[in-house]
Amino acid sequence: MLKNNNAPTFNSITAHYILTADIGGSHITVAVCDLSTASIIENSLTRVEVDSNGPAGPILSAWATAFTQALEKAELPVSGLGIAMPGPFDYENGISYIKGLNKYEELYGMNIKQYFAGLLNLPFREIRFRNDAEATIAGEALAGAAKHLNTVMGVTLGTGFGSAYCQEQITRDLNLGSDPFKNSIADDYLSTPWFIQTYKELTGISLPGVKDLAVVAEASLAARRVFEEFAINMSAFLVKPLNWFKPQALMLCGNIAKASDLFLTSLKLRLNGTTIIIAELGEQAALIGAAALFKQQTDVEVSSSQ
Repeated sequence: MLKNNNAPTFNSITAHYILTADIGGSHITVAVCDLSTASIIENSLTRVEVDSNGPAGPILSAWATAFTQALEKAELPVSGLGIAMPGPFDYENGISYIKGLNKYEELYGMNIKQYFAGLLNLPFREIRFRNDAEATIAGEALAGAAKHLNTVMGVTLGTGFGSAYCQEQITRDLNLGSDPFKNSIADDYLSTPWFIQTYKELTGISLPGVKDLAVVAEASLAARRVFEEFAINMSAFLVKPLNWFKPQALMLCGNIAKASDLFLTSLKLRLNGTTIIIAELGEQAALIGAAALFKQQTDVEVSSSQ
């Protein structure tokens, strides 16, 4: 674990280098982001496995290891920490309220910001949290598939259904997944568990995930039916927010988007007139998006120095 006397010291002169992290259910990915180019320092990328069902101590130790390794690889001074974090979470104060989601329950009520401040010797104000879906969409809007657009509505398709709207590179979480849809909420119809359950109901076969379903879809009519029904559900749900926000494009992110060839044509037909784009940056999107919480501050500093 990092010791305070070895931790990086805050230095506003190097504000364009931000330590950034994406905390997932089974791992943490950490890197250093150069905000002047909105890019990740490639040799700093570090991934450490985490037992998110374990005690708090080993979880925090794994996180610390990832930070240590990324900083040692980059050999660059950092001035802040941006974290893409799943919810429920108090993003302003850095307190975890994750419970009943089969991950990080031992951190419930813990002030994660305070822990990171001591670990990295950074002021509280230089540690910033962002919803992971919002961070992914922000990263793609800043440096990826939507970087040339003024407005974009993005959705993250994976173990959950995330959403955010970006205008002039300012991204805000929409939390559409909790909106009512059919007999429940959107998240229950537009995420990995729905694919697994629906295919099992049709065939009696249990598959681990959407990637596996995509593999069998070439030979399985039932699998193709599942993807078609997904397109029907997503188009029906998104009509209202798309009409409200009127973005230049709808952007699909997340692991399910990697199987878009199995549902994109149908989705485009049903959302006639909506431009649909696919995310480009993979896991780096959330890292760049989390670091981008410091971008406005950096832009002001660069402008004032010219």
